[in-house]
Amino acid sequence: MGFACGPAHADRRVALVIGNSAYKSAPKLGNPANDATLVGGMFKKAGFDSVDVRLDLNASEMRRMLREFAGRTRDADMAVIYYAGHGIELDGTNYLIPTDATLETDGDVLDETIPVERALFAVEPAKQLRLIILDACRDNPFAKSMKRTLASRAIGRGLAKVEPTSPNTMIAFAAKAGSTASDGDSRNSPFAAALVEHLPKPGLDLRKAFGFVRDDVLKGTGYKQEPYVYGSLGGDDVPLVAKQAPTGPQANPQEAVRRDYELALQLATRDAWEAFLAAYPDGFYANLAKGQLNKIGAEETRAAAEQKAKTAEQEKARLIAERAQKAEQEKAAAAAKAAEEARIAAEKQKQIEQAKAEAAEHQRKLAEAAAAKALAEKQAAEKAKAELAARQAAEKSEQAAKPAPDRQIPEVESKKVAALSAGATATLSATDLSKSVQSELRRVGCLTSAAEGEWTSAAQRSLTLFNKYAGTQFDVKLASIDALDALKAKPGRVCPLVCNFGFKADGDQCVKIACRPGYRVGDDNECEKIQEKKPVATREDPRRRDQDRKEAESAAPKSQASGQMICNQAGCRPVAKGCRLGTVPSPGSGVVKITGEICN
Repeated sequence: MGFACGPAHADRRVALVIGNSAYKSAPKLGNPANDATLVGGMFKKAGFDSVDVRLDLNASEMRRMLREFAGRTRDADMAVIYYAGHGIELDGTNYLIPTDATLETDGDVLDETIPVERALFAVEPAKQLRLIILDACRDNPFAKSMKRTLASRAIGRGLAKVEPTSPNTMIAFAAKAGSTASDGDSRNSPFAAALVEHLPKPGLDLRKAFGFVRDDVLKGTGYKQEPYVYGSLGGDDVPLVAKQAPTGPQANPQEAVRRDYELALQLATRDAWEAFLAAYPDGFYANLAKGQLNKIGAEETRAAAEQKAKTAEQEKARLIAERAQKAEQEKAAAAAKAAEEARIAAEKQKQIEQAKAEAAEHQRKLAEAAAAKALAEKQAAEKAKAELAARQAAEKSEQAAKPAPDRQIPEVESKKVAALSAGATATLSATDLSKSVQSELRRVGCLTSAAEGEWTSAAQRSLTLFNKYAGTQFDVKLASIDALDALKAKPGRVCPLVCNFGFKADGDQCVKIACRPGYRVGDDNECEKIQEKKPVATREDPRRRDQDRKEAESAAPKSQASGQMICNQAGCRPVAKGCRLGTVPSPGSGVVKITGEICN
């Protein structure tokens, strides 16, 4: 039986919104809390699956929120972080300032603030889009009062330029690098008001949306503040809110029938099934409904027979009590026996009809599960195809772009990021950790089967291959957090692609080997020339054969070594060519026979 496929599931989108206004060591900011509330409401109205709005966070709270958000982005297609508050740039690196920061010296920046790279780390697991919006380019009061421990250490105005290294990553500044942003005279900043106006428009590409935001902010600030976007996306449009099809979603023609069937199944009454059959007299679900109706009929027959048997027993007891005649008692007993037999037959018929109905219901569930599985496989294939196209486009754009030197993260902060990463993965359960490691092994080409919650022998063999080609020595008997971190650090395939005979690796796929005419695939899986068949020898002339035999018999035999050995008092040596062993007279006597050489 066929079932129509339902609408495809939308991509999973998550957002984290932070607004810091109440600073303990600096004047309170008026708009960040209002801007965060406004932007958070925009994400919720846009239909995001998870929107977390947090206000006035200290350093430990900001780190915890980023760590928790990184866990939610693992199964997300789109991840967005919006931050409103104070920020600072130190030696070319941007930092977000929590509410409890004091920043008495420039060295305190490394201990009391959150680097922007930490936010990039939190959105990194997202599959399609990673977006960070920084409304943190305000005039920073900490920079004026901060003591310098090193004269050459630079503290910039506003934030520094950022070039994301990951594909499909964008960072939007409220004001371009090296400039500051205005809070404005109203409840919200010009930048936040423009974001809420343009970002949630259905089907509008993010690059165009931020272009409209730039135009609005420039006009609203008298061309004093210019928002700027860093990073790049592919050629396809990437809207924050997908555009709905004008004709509306296509309804599943079987969905209404299935819903009414399940409702009738919950009621389980004759009236419900008769009403269902009146609405849907034919089809798969109609046959199921008829089976359920037969089941109810069998139950009614059984109940009627049981009531009849009960009435007969009561009549029998009444006749006995009234001392009825023997014939009447026997008649009543026969009626009671017949009623009991009818009840037993009805009970058996009910059981048969119930078994048929249960079997039909089981078949229905199997058919629906098969249809859902087919739909999931189709969606997975389409998603894999789209991801492959996006990855190929990203690789081409990265090859065409001029490589920029990576900015070095301070050693202290890199240790913090590593510790945060370890803290995030330590909260995983054994099942989630096993599934995550297998997913990463599949991504780097070391696992061909699907990721499971159990650490199977196939997963152990896959981790062994990863150790071989990545030069690591992880314990393959169990899934570990260290192995998960090492797998995530690999940007692409680690294990080589192994193809069957007659196929060769082409990128991440196996393609069939095509040889030119006159060539074929040899045992070494390479094209080799097809050898021509040797001509069949012609039949030998009998007269020529006899002549060659006579010439060979008339020719003197050639001396050949016999392969025999002769031994005497001097030792053993091979028999000379043209000679053989035989019985010869003993030297001197001429009578005694000994074994010696007989030569031609």
